[in-house]
Amino acid sequence: MNAAEAGPDAAGNDPQGIRAAVLETPDHLRDALWRIETARLNAIEAPAAFVCGMGGSAIGGELAAAALGDRISRPFLTVRGYELPSWAPAGSAVLCSSYSGQTEETLACYAAAEALGAQRIVATTGGRLAEAARTDGVPVVGLPGLVPQPRAAVGYMFCVAAELATLALAAPGIRTEIDAAASHLAARAETLQARARELADSIGDSTLVIYGAELTAAAAYRWKTQVNENVKSPAFFSRLPEADHNELPGWTLAERFGSFSAILLEDADQHPRERRRIELTGDLIGQHAATVSVVEAQGENRTARVLELVMLGDLVSLELAARRDIDPGPIEAVEELKERMGRPE
Repeated sequence: MNAAEAGPDAAGNDPQGIRAAVLETPDHLRDALWRIETARLNAIEAPAAFVCGMGGSAIGGELAAAALGDRISRPFLTVRGYELPSWAPAGSAVLCSSYSGQTEETLACYAAAEALGAQRIVATTGGRLAEAARTDGVPVVGLPGLVPQPRAAVGYMFCVAAELATLALAAPGIRTEIDAAASHLAARAETLQARARELADSIGDSTLVIYGAELTAAAAYRWKTQVNENVKSPAFFSRLPEADHNELPGWTLAERFGSFSAILLEDADQHPRERRRIELTGDLIGQHAATVSVVEAQGENRTARVLELVMLGDLVSLELAARRDIDPGPIEAVEELKERMGRPE
């Protein structure tokens, strides 16, 4: 593939290699399965399971829940913050996921899980979290330190979160599905890159709003955050059918406030009424939006479809960054906030 075929960022607006990392997602999934296997984790008889993390280290929990769907048989929730829920039962299984191992919210949840009497697992590259886990004898799934940004490690975070659900007896194992999804993504890579270019051309300079329902809701949120971080642009996410009961009228005067585009993420196995809502919502939004696109997830199982949408959304954000001549790597605003917050005692 030459530079023109690879997209504008081949000219050099991606020095950290975020795009290359996204295209390596199939390899990340396979490597994650190997790392989980070598960690020799034991089953945990737990009343509930929690994935604690922030940003790219937390999204794996929500994506795993989407892939598992109604196969989840007990509470399996993602916690973004400093504390576990007040109702969290003693003996819960808690995954503390932080790519850097320095995330203060996740470190606080690690301590809170100990106070609760929870059974903990850690996924990280190192930092204070790894040090604490090794001191406490808590199992650690070691993550590779070569991924250019934590958000590009989504495949690893997804696999570890899905494994937590299995270990906690909250859902069946899906390692076979993950392996099949890796092959699916590898085979679809060129198609996804082409589709990403089409969508980026359609979106142009407009502000993006992404909608999802059931399986696709977590992926829609991932699209939003990737535009925020890679394109340094506002983007918004909403969940259907709820958005039809409040957000839909907000499009009526959208042209007064700027140019907005909508993408609706669809899945073939969605409730037929949800599919109908996506169709009608797109029609109504289309009267006021710059563009409206419907993207249907492809894949033989839920895991493949969720992960394909994630990979496509990542690529769309990178195409937008390239067209706007933006380096997708740095996130100075986040780093400045951390600096101002200082390290908690």
